[in-house]
Amino acid sequence: MAFQFEYVFKGLALVAVCVALTACAGNKKQKFAYVERPVETLYADATKELEKKRFDRAIAFFEEVERQHPYSAWARRAMLMKAFAYYQGNDYEEAVEALDQFIALHPGNKDAPYAYYLKSMCFYERIRDVGRDQEYTDNAVAALNDVVRRYPDTEYARDARLKLDLTFDHLAGKEMYVGRFYLKDNKHIAAINRFKIVVNKYQTTNHVPEALHRMVEAYLEIGIIDEARAAAAVLGYNYPGNRWYQDTYRLFEDRGLITTEARPLRNAKAVKKAAEDQQEALRNTAAEKPGDAIAPPSLGGPEELAPANAVDAGAPEGPGDSL
Repeated sequence: MAFQFEYVFKGLALVAVCVALTACAGNKKQKFAYVERPVETLYADATKELEKKRFDRAIAFFEEVERQHPYSAWARRAMLMKAFAYYQGNDYEEAVEALDQFIALHPGNKDAPYAYYLKSMCFYERIRDVGRDQEYTDNAVAALNDVVRRYPDTEYARDARLKLDLTFDHLAGKEMYVGRFYLKDNKHIAAINRFKIVVNKYQTTNHVPEALHRMVEAYLEIGIIDEARAAAAVLGYNYPGNRWYQDTYRLFEDRGLITTEARPLRNAKAVKKAAEDQQEALRNTAAEKPGDAIAPPSLGGPEELAPANAVDAGAPEGPGDSL
């Protein structure tokens, strides 16, 4: 009997070891035993790992800074850098969570503008193609507008405005995608409503000329000539050299609707020149397309991040205070 119990106990011990090993293997984050180290050393190790793109290890070191020196200026900085490491590793949900924590604890911190900006980038980077749900695009618009509203004179606001233009263009593209589908399916009123959204809400995007042309096309199909003329007039006045204006003019010609009062199409040479100018403007816009997020601001001088054992007159003791 004692022999049987011995086997039972050995079996249970083996199971316990396997479970422990499985739990450790399934843990994504790097864990460290608590060994107190100077804050400068921990932070330097974290930044080295970040530079080497070892994001999990960088995050673990930044968390150690927060754990071992929770009320220091280094901890506040580490919280922000941890979020940046999550962002660099494409772990956007974790990044947003870390940034929300930073903003909640340190709303008056000098790096708060960057926290708001990086949060907007976490949505911007996940914008999907126009054929899919645009939740992330809507979130990106809200977050980018928040940066512009809160910190209008910063470099983050300037970059946010550029990205807003591209985001609006994306949202307009979604409306055009749906509108074309309705038009192809002969649901003309539904299509017109989508194209009107582009014309009224996204006036600065490159989709407006086509939206106006598609409105003309839909109105002509259902026999509302006056509305078709009104949309064509707007198109001709604002985009006289655009190919969509030429297509619109051709629609009126094919239906024998050209009148003496109608705005004549410019001569071929003038049309070609205007079209070339617009293409050049589009190329310039594409060349200015913003890239990745701006890197985190620099650390600042030694008075801003004093050693943990020094008295930092500029760093209040409470975790909710700002620098």
